[in-house]
Order: sequence, then C-alpha cells, then structure tokens
Amino acid sequence: MKETPKLLINLKSYKESFGERALEIAREAERVWRETGVLIGIAPNIIDLKSVSSRVDIPVYAQHVDPVDVGAYTGYIPPELVKMIDAYGSIINHSERQVRLHHISDVIRRMKELGLSSIVCAPTPKESAAVAALSPNAVAIEPPELIGTGISVSKAKPEVIEDSLKAVIDVNPEVDLLCGAGITSREDVAAAIRLGSYGILVASAVAKSPDPYRKIKELAEPLTRF
Repeated sequence: MKETPKLLINLKSYKESFGERALEIAREAERVWRETGVLIGIAPNIIDLKSVSSRVDIPVYAQHVDPVDVGAYTGYIPPELVKMIDAYGSIINHSERQVRLHHISDVIRRMKELGLSSIVCAPTPKESAAVAALSPNAVAIEPPELIGTGISVSKAKPEVIEDSLKAVIDVNPEVDLLCGAGITSREDVAAAIRLGSYGILVASAVAKSPDPYRKIKELAEPLTRF
C-alpha cells in the first residue's frame, strides 16, 4: 500500500495557487521533504495536475475523481486519467465536493485496482468509521464549519480527532487518520499529532502564504518529532 503523506496541501482553486504558482508551491514542498524527511503531498487544481505531477517527486493528488470509465463522460475525471499522468492518488469527498457513500466505495475500489492512493474526507467520527470500512489509504476528518476559519479543529474540537481515531481503529486499524480544518500553525499541528492524528491536511495556510516555503517548513517541523 502506498505511504500516506504526513502533510497534504490542498491548493483548491485559489488564484494565489494556480498555474506557475502551483508548481512553485509544489517545488517548495519537495524542498521541505528533502530537508526534513517528512513526506509531503500536494493536490493542485485539475488544470495544473499534469504539469505539477510531471515535475516534482513528491506525491501529487487530484482533488476529486469520478467512478466512470475513460470515454464519453464530459466534465468527469476517471481514475484512469489520474493514473496516466503519474499522479499518486486523489482526495475524495471533500466538504466542497461531497459525494454519496456508494460513489466513495466505487472510487476506492477503482483506485486500488489502479494502484492509486485514496484519501477520503469525513465531517464526523461516525462518517469516518463508515468510510474506514471501505479501506481507503486514509481518512481526513474535517468539521466543515471550521474549514477556512483559521480556528483549528485540534484546538476547538479536540474530541472530534480523538473520537474519529477510535472509530477508525475499531473498524480498520490499517487506515491512517489525517486532521484538517483551520490548521494554520505549528502549534495546531503539534496538538493534532498529540491527539493521535497520523498527519494533517491544509489548504489556505499554504496556498495563500506569501512565503510558502517558510509556512510548509513551519507546519512540517512538529511532524519530525513523531
């Protein structure tokens, strides 16, 4: 099974993380990985996916895939296309791109067949357990009300991480747990790891940073201790 990044950076569709800027952030993430040994992944906008995946050596994820075959599916993203451009895997069911459980199940199955990594987002411990039963590589717990607020889940709702970890372990201890929503500082990361999270999922803290290298290095530093 593919190794799950300890730090996954979702670039979303911010104007600050598009085009050449996406590649710049990816290269800075690669630089931090080489300096610290912390595996860092990046999920650029689908338009930048091929360009980024072909030019860095860290895991590159799509932000979404669909359970469809390659063919006449306008606007869809088949997992096979993600495989063809040598991407590492995909985020599934982000709160900004939610799908039904049967969709998640189909996509995870197809991703496994293709040797791709699947990181599935879930908003609650209960949904984390339901997703873990499908055996993705990782579950990312993200209470949607905290996403983009700068208020970290590790500080505002630590019980969500603890309860999600227990729920995932009870169902499938082979599934990693990432923590997202409002993570902006090394203190937020350290708190999440102390609560039992395997790693973290971040977005605007890096994507909108005027100095992405410095911010990525800051967020990765606590992960070197565990």
